Amino acid sequence: PDCVDIRIGIANSPREIAFESSQTAEQVQKIVADALENGAKFVTLADDKGKIYVVPSVSLSYVEIGSESSRRIGFVA
Repeated sequence: PDCVDIRIGIANSPREIAFESSQTAEQVQKIVADALENGAKFVTLADDKGKIYVVPSVSLSYVEIGSESSRRIGFVA
């Protein structure tokens, strides 16, 4: 299965939230952008294990969306 790495920076906190999502990079970007543009109080994302992350929009420092990659075993020629 393809997964995308997501890291969310939290304002006024040295910690970040990091997880892998089975959503595409485009889906994640749209969810975050729509929430911010529409003044939503929360951004909600899901990881690849079914956990739900609900982050207050005002706490978002940044959202880093990694590239999608399949987990490969062996060598790619």
